[in-house]
This record gives sequence, C-alpha cells and structure tokens, in this order.
Amino acid sequence: MFSSGYMLLAGGIMLVSWLVSSRLKSKFEHYSKLQLQNGMSGAEIAEKMLADNGIRDVKVISTPGMLTDHYNPANKTVNLSEGVYNQRNAAAAAVAAHECGHAVQHAVGYEWLEMRSKLVPVVQVASSLVQWILIAGILLIKVFPSLLLVGIVVFAATTIFSIITLPVEYDASNRALAWLKNKNMVNQAEYAGAEDALKWAARTYVVAAIGSIATLLYYVSIYMNRR
Repeated sequence: MFSSGYMLLAGGIMLVSWLVSSRLKSKFEHYSKLQLQNGMSGAEIAEKMLADNGIRDVKVISTPGMLTDHYNPANKTVNLSEGVYNQRNAAAAAVAAHECGHAVQHAVGYEWLEMRSKLVPVVQVASSLVQWILIAGILLIKVFPSLLLVGIVVFAATTIFSIITLPVEYDASNRALAWLKNKNMVNQAEYAGAEDALKWAARTYVVAAIGSIATLLYYVSIYMNRR
C-alpha cells in the first residue's frame, strides 16, 4: 500500500524524532542536578513569574507524569509535572518559566497563541480521522481520487497547527529566559542550563513540523501522480 519511499521517509522522521527526544531527556536529567542557588521550586518560580507579569487569575497546579507540563488557556492553569513542580533546579526553573510564558502570551493576546487555540478543536477531530481517510484514499485512488484529496486537506490542518506551534513555543521560551535573567532568578550557569534545555525542547517541535510537512508533500505527490 505504501511505497519504499514513504517507508524511508517515515523511518527517517521517526529516527530523528527519537534522537531529539532522547537528547532532550538527557539534557533535563543533566540540568536537574544543577540546584538553584535561590532554593525556589518550580511551582514558586511559576507563581513569581505570573505575579511579576500582573497575572492573578492563573493557578499553578501539579500534574502526573514526566515532561507533561503545559499551560491550559481554557481553565487558566499552569500544569507542572511532579518533578518540575517540586524540584529546585535549573531544569525545573526553565520548564516552569516556559509554561508561564504561555500564560503571559494569553494575557497579552499574543496572536500566534490565539490562532493555535482556535485550531485545537479542528485538529482534535482531524487527528482522529486523518489516517483512516488517507489509507482509504490510497486504496481507492483509482475509483475515488477525491477521497485522498479530502485526506490531504484534513492532514494539512494538522500541518498548519504544527507550524503555528513553532513561534508560540519559541516566544514562550524567549519570555521565560528574559524574565529569569532580568529578575536575577538564576546565576550564569543556571541560566545557561535553562537556555540549553529549552533549546532542545523547541527542537522537538521543529522536527514534528518538518515531519508533518514532508508527509503532507508525500501524499500530495501521490495525488498529483495518480494517473
């Protein structure tokens, strides 16, 4: 059903994604050993950054798992994984400040975040259906080529979402690092660790976006060459 070209593409994307994710985990493990001189936990870092930005209606809560940290604009919560919430190290400070960067984006009406938020419902539906539509479209391409086109359009929505995510994530990291530095929350070594950790976190989104674009172009090529 899928050509060797697709298998090579998919394999390459999976390999790069695994390498970057593994590097990210090792970075966080390394910087988790770099204890903050100020002794603040991730939760305390988050609460101070929110307060310094005049944000009073966002709660900082603990969420299970590892690297499950996220900001939820729907209920205005900064969700920190158990390790980040309780730990007092450079990695925890970086993650906590990054997630608060999203809260700041929300508060100031950062356009890329608003755009991504509007696409969330569409992407949630698209993600659950797109693979089935694409498979059916390839199987029926000779008799019903429009089905593959529908799949491409649906997949394009998820690709657009992954592209829009890039400026959102990079901007949140920039806000986090600027705050950590300007408020003297970390020393030089801690700042370097936080910056490096967030850099590798951002690269996971870059790989995801590139992979999505490449996969979309692959399906488009199948549709264009269907005859």
